[in-house]
Amino acid sequence: MIGSFTLLGLKDTTAKYRLMLFALTLLCYTVIILVNVALIATIILEEKLHKPMYIFLCNLCFNSLYGTAAFHPKFLFDLLSGNQVISYAGCLLQVFFIYSYAATDFSILAVMSYDRYLAICRPLEYHSIMTKQRVILLVCFSRLVPLISQAVVMIMTSKLTLSLTLCGSHIDKLYCENWSIVKLSCGSTKANDIVGLIVIAFYFVHVLYIACSYVQLIKSALNSKEGRGKFVQTCVPHLMCLFNVTTALLFDLMYTRYGSSSVPQSLRNFMAVQFLIFPPILNPVIYGLILTKIRRTLIHLCAVAYRGFKLRRMV
Repeated sequence: MIGSFTLLGLKDTTAKYRLMLFALTLLCYTVIILVNVALIATIILEEKLHKPMYIFLCNLCFNSLYGTAAFHPKFLFDLLSGNQVISYAGCLLQVFFIYSYAATDFSILAVMSYDRYLAICRPLEYHSIMTKQRVILLVCFSRLVPLISQAVVMIMTSKLTLSLTLCGSHIDKLYCENWSIVKLSCGSTKANDIVGLIVIAFYFVHVLYIACSYVQLIKSALNSKEGRGKFVQTCVPHLMCLFNVTTALLFDLMYTRYGSSSVPQSLRNFMAVQFLIFPPILNPVIYGLILTKIRRTLIHLCAVAYRGFKLRRMV
């Protein structure tokens, strides 16, 4: 059994380039924390925003903080360190947090599409269906199901790697990733492949459900002016977030499985980490700019905070 893994994503990076990457990563992580915390605080502090759509959005922002915390602090440490090593247990934990973050994003977006379908296609039944208990159930579904599915994947990976001697300890990425660990195994990986395909199929069903929901949403929006207004106001940001998350994850998934080693390391690194950078920054920004209630509340809270700060300085 190997006690640790070496991450090779930074193997060809010079010290000067690492310092520049450190500054950029620190800036990105700071922005991720600020924009997501700002949106979460806005929704929590403003009672008018205590509605299902905003609660699901709050859940999405919290998930961004959860997922990026598994990558950015370790990556920042690695940029300043001469040796990019991670323990076996730490590697599996990082895989679990990053994978469950990605899976939870899809679950939340599927739940949000269900909410928009009810609001636009069945407005008279919306409040009777989307009760407080139903909202809690949907939030729990979007968080617990991905955690359970990724826990199963991690159990399979740990069982495979603990029972057999690994054929290496080098992972050619900036962070630990399940497929890279499985490939290091000297034994058969069929069981892991089957479980992985089941999980992928499960989340592909999420994508199909979202697509079917939007077929109904578009039909409903075309039939009324009010429906078109609701669609533009609340569904366009959701579609933009869905496109943002799906594109970023597909880049990483396709490259991990089928990528060529002839691709420059810097491009490989960018493709591997973009889903941990762009969706966490763009999702709250998209919703904050497009949703009028959030934008107005955020501006109002900032104005109140600024006036309070000025008064304290004058006293």
